[in-house]
Amino acid sequence: MEGASSWNALEWTKTESVSRSATHGMAEFLLEAEEVIVQGHGVVLVNTDTAGTLSVTNFRLLFLSEASRDIIELGTIALTTIEKFSKQIVKPSSVPRQLDRTQSQRLLQVFGKDLRIIVFGFRPRTKQRRAVFEALSRYTRPARLWDMYALTCGPSKFSNINPKLRLIKEYLRLLGKDSLSISSKKIDEGSIIVSNDWWRISTINSGYSLCSTYPSSLIVPRSISDEELQQAASFRGRGRLPVISWCHAGTGAVLARSSQPLVGLMMNMRSNMDEKLVAALCTQTVDGKGARRKLYIADARPRKNALANGAMGGGSESSSNYFQSEVVFFGIDNIHAMRESLARLRDYLDTHGSTSSDGMSSFLRHGGWSWGGGNLSSMSASVSTLGDTAWLNHVQSVLAGAAWIAARVALESASVLVHCSDGWDRTTQLVSLASLLLDPYYRTFKGFQALVEKDWLAFGHPFSDRLGIPTSSGSSISNLELSRQSSAGSLPRTSSVGSSSHSQVANNCSPIFLQWVDCVSQLLRVYPSAFEFSSAFLVDFLDCVLSCRFGNFLCNSEKERQQSGIADACGCIWMYLAHLRSSEDGSHVHYNAFYDPTKHARPLRPPAASLAPTLWPQFHLRWACPQEAQAGELESKWHFMRKSCTEMAKARDMSDMKAKDLQVNLESLAAQLQKEKQLSISAVATARRVYRENLAIKKAIEALGCEVHFSCNRSNQLDRGNIVPDIIEGFTSPLRWDSVDGKEHDDNDDLCVSIVARDEQLVSDNPISRVCETLCPYRTKEGCKWPDALCAQFGSQFVGLKANFDAFDRLSIRDCYFGSE
Repeated sequence: MEGASSWNALEWTKTESVSRSATHGMAEFLLEAEEVIVQGHGVVLVNTDTAGTLSVTNFRLLFLSEASRDIIELGTIALTTIEKFSKQIVKPSSVPRQLDRTQSQRLLQVFGKDLRIIVFGFRPRTKQRRAVFEALSRYTRPARLWDMYALTCGPSKFSNINPKLRLIKEYLRLLGKDSLSISSKKIDEGSIIVSNDWWRISTINSGYSLCSTYPSSLIVPRSISDEELQQAASFRGRGRLPVISWCHAGTGAVLARSSQPLVGLMMNMRSNMDEKLVAALCTQTVDGKGARRKLYIADARPRKNALANGAMGGGSESSSNYFQSEVVFFGIDNIHAMRESLARLRDYLDTHGSTSSDGMSSFLRHGGWSWGGGNLSSMSASVSTLGDTAWLNHVQSVLAGAAWIAARVALESASVLVHCSDGWDRTTQLVSLASLLLDPYYRTFKGFQALVEKDWLAFGHPFSDRLGIPTSSGSSISNLELSRQSSAGSLPRTSSVGSSSHSQVANNCSPIFLQWVDCVSQLLRVYPSAFEFSSAFLVDFLDCVLSCRFGNFLCNSEKERQQSGIADACGCIWMYLAHLRSSEDGSHVHYNAFYDPTKHARPLRPPAASLAPTLWPQFHLRWACPQEAQAGELESKWHFMRKSCTEMAKARDMSDMKAKDLQVNLESLAAQLQKEKQLSISAVATARRVYRENLAIKKAIEALGCEVHFSCNRSNQLDRGNIVPDIIEGFTSPLRWDSVDGKEHDDNDDLCVSIVARDEQLVSDNPISRVCETLCPYRTKEGCKWPDALCAQFGSQFVGLKANFDAFDRLSIRDCYFGSE
């Protein structure tokens, strides 16, 4: 595979300075409170032969593609996820085709705790690699806890609540008292008094004076007083006395944890209080016979290691000193063996993967050309087989031990006390994994959170030491302690000019928590319908833990986190993950598509044959074999189909809603149309009735020998037969007053109605007129003045007219009461 295309496309002929505040065009890619420290342009990601911009921020190493301006995930890694890094120089080959390349190529090799090896290429005669290397040396191992990004960013919208309150709620659930409510004030004061028939919550460690690495509240046997607990703690390493981690509220069986007993080299030291406390874990069974249950003491270490610890005052219990007990050794190796095993697995995946740190596929490793002309196939220490890594063997040992513990509790209703040396690494792995098998609640999102916060955080797994980050006291591995040594791998014609990593002597970093999550993924593979969460959730969760973006996993104990105010100063990982799930409801990839809580409502009892582990594709193979990590994954395909179906269902619902709205609108319009039709019919009937009445009045007036004339204040004479009422009881006439006779009339124009008598001779000949003349006192020489003289109303008392003369008095000057025939 020829990998020099991106390299040759870059024109670097002079030394360019690196801006330490280069944020131009980067705002859209940065997180909250994230700042660019150093930026290098024209850098090549050797793994994929991609040219782009490499930025070192206060949170991560960020690589943007030069062509697409997209974030390249392989080249982007959180600073705390970086285990070590080093500078390399690859000299040009002597092959004729490479003679035109006279400059050595500068490389920066980055090893991640998440099983990836990244290599960046820099052109010679630039200071970019030096600037990036110095920035990584400073920011990957900050000197103080307060320099961490999680504390710089603050809680943001993913604020945390009191972790102690969540722990007490989990204790109440275990004791069958989850209906009770405990206030934060009582927790802080250490005034909690809760118990059942066998166990109680003790606040003897509320000030962390009993054990600095234990939580402030403990579940202990009800028959043991706080004073006896104080005495028993002196017989256990670091004061980590036996306490209850999980209990069955119905049967009384428990999972207890502690550190090793201080029996000494001769294994002859004893403590009456310790033996009494351990015996109290073996309560009477509930079968009515009154027999005491059996106690198993599970020592996670190999037997020889337990005996060797006796020389330093530690050791293991003797079954003869503890009532009805049996001591079992699981043979799980220590943190250093796990760290070395994961490093070998990382090298194996890089060497035999499809996307390796030398930019070459494993199929072409023994032939062809590598990136830049140099053969980088030995950049990582080659591991011939997967078995040589021993990683899967270690995972199987943890799985088998946890399954054995869960089986003793579920099948025999026995109690099990688990410990190793300090009781915070292998002990935590076994107890939490066994609890996961026993209790279906821990296989849900809420239960998984409660399990991790109880057994890993509250009981003092030293996350700061295992992740290599500062503690609350400010101690960390400073830059002066970072060894500057040659790379462990041998590069043909390659020299190492600098490296930064932990000193192997004082290195307490170890992938203990990563290994436990790997074990959970193996159980998820064996029981795909028993877990509410998916493998994708475990990957994202583990990435968040390694990145230290949130404060939940900072420091080594609950005491340190409380003293540093981590809960108030940092964001919460659980709130963040819940926010991701809420964005897509039940279709998010974190949900297990095959989860069936009714199918696995009881403890899981995996047989030994089913515990043979395999590589975790979504995590182990995502960098070395990205296509194979997702290909053929039923869960991913189901989520894709589920998402498509959800989108189609939403579109259908929207269409149905629009159709319903249209139907409602049509019905409303039809009702309005029917109403208008009824009004129109009523108006027409009214208009016809008024017209007939008007016509009758008109004829009656004409019968009196008078004529009706209409006019406005503009002296516009109107035809007496052309006027139709404008508005009569809702009926609108097509002929409006403002357009009578084709002329425009103002609304203020007055309509005048005048009734004049016809020819005086004709009037006098009318019998009614003669009567009127006789009776009318207002008769003048000019003739009849009716109706101006108001005599018609007076005369109507004597003349038998049927016309309603009062209507004439009430005539409005704008009303038209007469229309044409």
